[in-house]
Amino acid sequence: MTLTVRVPEELSARVPVEQRGPGLDRDSVRLLVSRGTRVSHHAFVELPRLLRAGDLLVVNTSPTLAAAVDGWTGHARVVVHFSTRGDDGRWAVELRDPDGRGTTRARAGRADTEVRLAGGARLVLEAPLSAHGERLWWARVTRDVLGVLREHGRPVRYAYTERDQPLSAYQTVFALPSPDGAGSAEMPSAGRPFTTRTVTELVSRGVWFAPVTLHAGVASAEAHEPPCPERFAVPEASARLIGAVRAAGGRVIAVGTTAVRAVESAAGADGVVRARAGWTDLVVTPERGVRVVDGLLTGLHEPEASHLLMLEAVAGRAAVDRGYEEALRGRYLWHEFGDVHLVLPKGDPHTPHCSSNYR
Repeated sequence: MTLTVRVPEELSARVPVEQRGPGLDRDSVRLLVSRGTRVSHHAFVELPRLLRAGDLLVVNTSPTLAAAVDGWTGHARVVVHFSTRGDDGRWAVELRDPDGRGTTRARAGRADTEVRLAGGARLVLEAPLSAHGERLWWARVTRDVLGVLREHGRPVRYAYTERDQPLSAYQTVFALPSPDGAGSAEMPSAGRPFTTRTVTELVSRGVWFAPVTLHAGVASAEAHEPPCPERFAVPEASARLIGAVRAAGGRVIAVGTTAVRAVESAAGADGVVRARAGWTDLVVTPERGVRVVDGLLTGLHEPEASHLLMLEAVAGRAAVDRGYEEALRGRYLWHEFGDVHLVLPKGDPHTPHCSSNYR
């Protein structure tokens, strides 16, 4: 799916919202709500009043890693993005060339390329990930990668952001340390606007939360490729809760595309979610559809992004087109530090008919 819109450069969120002015917090972003082709404009802090008792939010607990590390091939500096750890100890990595502004450009790799990493570790490219050309490679590293990231890493960022941010800016309120130290190379950003205050109000209004985990790898900001296989886990308690909410007539709303991939990967052909952990290469498309998710809270994606196929699967093409037209007209902000979009079932009787807090 490709939208027939162009996102102006000035609509990229260049810094986290809490750095844009005094008194702002993570939940100070805007919230676009789509119900079919009906659109309304809100502040994110209104989310508890837009949901209802018995609804369920599926949230990704994956922590964000400081996954970018400086390195050198010969005398040339490169930046290595550590994407995903394989079961055999190798890592899927991406090499990028510095561009002089603190950001990087993707570069193709070659087998047997050796990279000297900050701290003295060495990395050797072995084989490309077949579905992604020569951008992502399996590589072996002579040291514990998680140790290298803790000592020398910084968060992955792209050219639309203004400057490097501390790792804390990329952690969501739902992030939990993984027993094996694993995490996401890029923040599960749909969860970023949530604060303890927002979660408390949602719980007090009878909204449930189901934690799942999907460790997101690096996505190309330039190529808009489908996601690589990623590790995920849906625990037994969350699977049971999803089933109970659906049986009671509540809505299952995923917070982010990663949460959709996790829960839909754990659903059988009968639509029942069962505890499951492993790897998923699921790409949710309109043809495949969704078996579990009734709604989706997500950021605003570039017009060519493969994530838009997932939105179309949940809401339909007309709803996605209409929502993005309104987002552009309303000057919403894009990317991980930007505003968010709540897609609810068409014609839902429990939602207001008018717009509010249109800023």
